[in-house]
Amino acid sequence: MVILPDPQNYVKYDYNQPVFELMTAWVAENIENLNINAVICTGDLVDQNESLIPLYPRYANISSTAQWEFVSKAFSRLDHKVPYIISPGNHDYGYTRSETDHTNFPKYFPVDRNSAWKKTLVSVCNNRKGMPTLENSAFELQNENWGKILIITSEFAPRDEVLNWAKELAASTTYANHKVIFLTHSYLTWDGKRIEKENYKISPANDGQQIWDKLLYTSKNIRLLISGHFAIPDENFEHSVGLRTDKNIAGKQVHQMMFNAQALGGGMSGNGGDGWLRLLEFQPDGKTIKIRTYSPLFGFSPTTKQFAWRKAPYDQFTLVID
Repeated sequence: MVILPDPQNYVKYDYNQPVFELMTAWVAENIENLNINAVICTGDLVDQNESLIPLYPRYANISSTAQWEFVSKAFSRLDHKVPYIISPGNHDYGYTRSETDHTNFPKYFPVDRNSAWKKTLVSVCNNRKGMPTLENSAFELQNENWGKILIITSEFAPRDEVLNWAKELAASTTYANHKVIFLTHSYLTWDGKRIEKENYKISPANDGQQIWDKLLYTSKNIRLLISGHFAIPDENFEHSVGLRTDKNIAGKQVHQMMFNAQALGGGMSGNGGDGWLRLLEFQPDGKTIKIRTYSPLFGFSPTTKQFAWRKAPYDQFTLVID
């Protein structure tokens, strides 16, 4: 399983393709070699969801339509090869950052675009417009050592309706014995604090602490949360990742992990986070996940490949789900 960080803020590299397209190309080329079962993206597919005039330099230098078409093209490398599971971010709604509940996500990511979803998609919940889309959806994966895994993804700042759907789905007879992963865009800061309040106009909404109180703590089998969103543009990798572990109502550990490299390599309007991917390797013991951090942007060149693997303690570690 591979996590793609927020792909906004694009840059050209030597092969004259954006960094994010390099990332999805690397994943596509290694699906069989690394036995990749799923790809997770933490959202902010675009800088502005519905903007005619680019707000460069703080945001992207292309129109919203061009941004959506770009990211759709990048993900097309994975179509019909592997299920990719996306949690839309704050930039994917409204005009620039969730001023309204409108998003172009369903237009560019309809359910029938990727045949790999047909065998894995098991449930959807209506979006903010009352329509069933992949903004709130659940996917079932199966591994001979891990058994069945359910991945539930959610819209930005999910409503109570979405949290209730996820809670009921995880607790249902069908999935009560699954190991469940919950994916949302905004939840955790780099120092392990849950986000309690953000000043976006989109409403109703639940922030990190509310997601914990209403869903994660009360669910017995949601054992891992993955989020993105938070970053400090100071070129310190430690400020782009976060981790904490708490016990749920059943006394089981719930790991909560944030990964968002978008501010690295030149700040929020830099080169898209240097192409960093987080690799989740599900070990044969059926309970240990080995975390590693890799950049194909550095890895493809002999002069930079020695920098392709991050080696700090917050870049490579293990999580145990027993």
